[in-house]
Amino acid sequence: MKTTRGAARAIAICSALLLLTGCFLQPGKFDAELSIDQGGTFGYRYDGEIYLLGLSKLAEIGQQMDNVDTEFVEQPCYDDGLEDDAFEERTCTEDEIAAQKKDYEQELERKANEQERESEMMKAMLGGLDPTDPDAAEELVKRLERQVGWNNVAYVGDGLFTVSFAIRGRLSHDFVFPTMERVPMANHFVQLALREENKVRMDAPGFAASSSDDPFSSMMGGMTGMFGAIMAASGDTDEDEDVPLFPELAGTFTLVTDARILANNTDEGPVQVDGRDVLTWDITSRTKIAPTALIEFGPQS
Repeated sequence: MKTTRGAARAIAICSALLLLTGCFLQPGKFDAELSIDQGGTFGYRYDGEIYLLGLSKLAEIGQQMDNVDTEFVEQPCYDDGLEDDAFEERTCTEDEIAAQKKDYEQELERKANEQERESEMMKAMLGGLDPTDPDAAEELVKRLERQVGWNNVAYVGDGLFTVSFAIRGRLSHDFVFPTMERVPMANHFVQLALREENKVRMDAPGFAASSSDDPFSSMMGGMTGMFGAIMAASGDTDEDEDVPLFPELAGTFTLVTDARILANNTDEGPVQVDGRDVLTWDITSRTKIAPTALIEFGPQS
């Protein structure tokens, strides 16, 4: 039981490190809208939750690492001969204890160096922020509020941010959401890829729980099942032993356009509202296929 429980904790911690290293972002409950105009302008709005998975868990892990007991504990010694009492526990010699201490100190130094390297790598992935710092989330809020479009950002806790984002621009370049200043590997909820001949492809890999186009979502789905099986096997229901939070994905993504829709993967297709075509995707934790559409707009003036 202790072995299984320990394995669950170890996997949870390692996975939290992996997720943050990849800067894994995921929407929670949200409402989002993309508008594309015939004249070549676009607008994007996102209101709701964004999770930076593993952030709060890593802060806890950092505090626990600072409090780790590094006192040497003598390990038992055993006879290793061929007699009847072989492999029975015995008193260690002074040389054996000295060898154990040396190995232990070398292992402590190795782990300290490894943790320092991992810490520096994670800080680089977060643009210099230390993810084990309890104030890291608030510093990230300040950074986002400096960026155009992030009209309101608040940190709720446990890696959860509530945001209100809105931006407009011309379709003269690709567009992705979200982007975070100095963070190089944020995965994207929505992507606009501009093509020749005034065509733009929209993909929303973040709005699918297990999209094949989003390796982070696929990884998360697999980890969720793995965590559940391990924790069930260990009988661990203590809230203090929980693995990192996995947010509930629930929202509506709408594309509104007066341009020509060449392709889309909605269930119902476009609906006319006030002279414009509207595509709607209802997103839940069961959504497996990411929203996509191909739009052709008129020549830009």
